[in-house]
This record gives sequence, C-alpha cells and structure tokens, in this order.
Amino acid sequence: MSKNRRKNQILENIQLVSAGAKGVAIGRTAEGKTVLVSGAVPGDRVNARVKKAKSNYFEAETVEILERSPFRVEPKCIHFGVCGGCKWQNLSYEKQLDIKQDEVFNHIKRIGGIEDFETLPILGSAEQYFYRNKMEFSFSNARWLTQFEISSEENFGSRDALGFHIPGMWSKILDLKECWLQEPPSNDIRLAVRNYAAVNGLDFFDVKSQQGFLRTLMLRQNSMGEWMVLFQLFREEKENREKLFEFLLKEFPQIKTLVYTINSKQNDSIYDQEVIIYSGDGFLMEEMDGLKFKIGPKSFFQTNYRQALELYRKTLEFADVQGHEVVYDLYTGTGTIAQYVARNAKQVIGIESVPEAIAAAKEHAELNGLSNCTFYCGDMKDIFNDEFLANHPPADVLITDPPRDGMHQKVVEQILKLAPQRIVYVSCNSATQARDLALMKDQYRLVKILPVDMFPQTHHVENIALLERI
Repeated sequence: MSKNRRKNQILENIQLVSAGAKGVAIGRTAEGKTVLVSGAVPGDRVNARVKKAKSNYFEAETVEILERSPFRVEPKCIHFGVCGGCKWQNLSYEKQLDIKQDEVFNHIKRIGGIEDFETLPILGSAEQYFYRNKMEFSFSNARWLTQFEISSEENFGSRDALGFHIPGMWSKILDLKECWLQEPPSNDIRLAVRNYAAVNGLDFFDVKSQQGFLRTLMLRQNSMGEWMVLFQLFREEKENREKLFEFLLKEFPQIKTLVYTINSKQNDSIYDQEVIIYSGDGFLMEEMDGLKFKIGPKSFFQTNYRQALELYRKTLEFADVQGHEVVYDLYTGTGTIAQYVARNAKQVIGIESVPEAIAAAKEHAELNGLSNCTFYCGDMKDIFNDEFLANHPPADVLITDPPRDGMHQKVVEQILKLAPQRIVYVSCNSATQARDLALMKDQYRLVKILPVDMFPQTHHVENIALLERI
C-alpha cells in the first residue's frame, strides 16, 4: 500500500484501552499494531482515519464513535476540540487522576527500574476549572475559520480575533467566546477589549506581515481578587492606547495595575522588553501561608495557586526539616520552595540560572525577613561544581525542581558527591525524573512518591519523590 493511501485509510472497530502522551487514546488493530487516536478517550470503540503511518504504530484521528466509553463526559467549553488547551474535558476527572497516577508509577518502574517504593494517592485539584491565575491571549487579523466556514460561500465579515493559537498553526488564532481556565472577570475583560477594539477600529496584529497595533493581552490575578493587565503593542498609538486603557480601568475596578510594552520585534517574548506602568504599582502581591511574594509582569509563579500551595506544603513535609539542617534548593526559581523551607531550617542555599528569578528570590527573602537564605545565579551544571561544594557547608537535605528535561548528568554526579541524607525531587515530567532516579538508586532508596495534579483537563502531572541515603 502506498504511503498516501495508508495515511488516508480508515481503521475500523478500534477498542481504545489506555491513554498515551499528549492526551491520545491507545488501541490496537486486529493485526496487533498500536494505534494512537486523537479525539477519543480510553474505553471508546471507534473508527479512525490514519494521519501518520509508522513502521510499528499508526497516528490517527477519530471519525466515528461506535461505542462511548463509560468514562466519557460532555465537554463544558464550546471550543473543545478546536482549542488545544483542555484536551481531556471529555474525560471524567476521576479517570484523569487514575491515568496520571498510573503514568507516574509506570515511569518510575519501567524507566527508573525501581520496584520497591510507596505510592501515595494522587493529590487532585480542588478546582477542575477556573484554576489558572495567568492567561495570555493573542490578537490577530487572521481568525481561524472552521471547515464549515471555509466551504461556505457566506461572508463572515471581520477576520479579527483575540484568543489562542491553533495547535500547529502559529499564524491562526481561535477567536475565544469563552474559556474555562481563569475565573471571572477574565472572560469579561477579554471580550470587552475585543469589542472595544472592533468598534473603535484598532488594528489587530498581522503575524505574517508584522504589522498592526494590538499584539497580545495577559491577564494575571492574585488570591485576593486583584488583577494585572499587560498589553503588548506592536507600535505606539498614544491616543488610542490611553482611551483603551481608561475604558478598561473604568469598566473593571478589579484591575489593580495596568502595564504595557511596545514590542516591534518578531517574537512575543517580553523578557527583553521594557514594561511601562500606566496605572498602579506594576505588580501584585501574593501571600502563601504567611509568606509574601511580589508578582510582576515577567515573574514566574505557579499558575494554579491553590494546588501550588498544596505542592509546597507536601514538599516541606517530605523534607522534614527540624531547624538544624542545611538545605540546598536546586533550580530554585524565585525561591518559593526555599523560603517555605527556610522558616524551619538552619540555612538554605538556592541556585538558579535566570538572573531575574534570583533577583526576585533575594527580594522575597528580604520581604519575608529570612536572613538564612543565600541565592546563587548560574547554569546548574557549571556553578554546582567541586569548588562550590568545597566552599559551602554540606547539605543535610537537598530539594531539586528541574525543568521538564530533568537534571544534567553532571548535576546528578555532584548530588551524589554532596551525599545529603534526604533528597526531595519535585518534577513536572516523571519520565525524566525516573531517568534521574535510576542514576541515584545505588546510593539512594526511593521511599515514596506523591503525584500532584496541577493542571486538570490536561495530561500533565507533577510528582514529588522522597529519597533517603542508603
């Protein structure tokens, strides 16, 4: 069979029995070949069209559901299936948690090669919707059109949009009518901005020609109900800008600060841009168990505030510091976990590669009156070396929270040289975490793991692992 014919073929009567990476469901053909199916959930029986034909598996999309899974639920959002943000809205939350727990457990066993450890029940999120405290939306003059709209001869008018990028199509934006990720008045603010811009003829960005006025909109909130609004503008239009900003401030008194940047470069990153304060202080304050944090437009802060609070509490519980310990916090970020631990520790040493994050960590430590925190900036594999270990006290406890790629092998080697009594490994990718645990298992025993669901309706899951020196 030719490659093109294989790609267009329909696989019939596929029973989907499990979940795979990125939210696909997994089944097998009658011949035993694995099929990864999008648009379905475990328990469905489907006909699916092949999108990619590999030597040992197919990637396919659902064209007909023959039998509905008992775990299938009705998605809440009208954009489900087009927007790529909440791929599991059609799967019951209980089943989502089961799948995530199994994924972490299987990674530790299969990739880590570790058999004997305690698996605590996954910590589910109290809020399955409206849990994000930060959302970013893009303006575009090339709104995504559905297949129905494309084939229709109807004139759909303006192509302006404010919403999310269509997965795999960076120049196309889904015009959001609603979103279930951020609590009110997020939807109202976004729609008010979109309507004001349309009525007043403000230009939406053209990503291909790099022209336009309105580029991106970020909405950020704290747990006290205060909001930050950040606009990225491609060019300055002072009168239009000020009228838009004043309209928003009048309509939404919850907006505590409004900031903007003029970004005329090709990408949307603001980290190399000057952010200008139009109204308010230019930041929000957040409090977590008595600790205060200053959240600016460029700050990294966990987007699920309530679940992050539970994650930090469990990390502190696993660390079990009693007041006399020296604690190392690798990949410390803005020092949130470090400061949680510092109140119970003798000394905390944090390391992070991002200068702005380290500056924030130092500012937060001073804000919280924590004089026992010391922070260092540099690439982890370079700064965390033999000289660093020789010039600092040995660690009793080490906490590490690396990015999705996990820890560099050199970092693992230095941890083994440091030889703390306990290691608490927080991970957003249990596969790379399991790989790293395998490198340490000759010197450390994996005591227990606790999966944590930070992002309901998605396939993402975090995991906390406690290791003790053998």
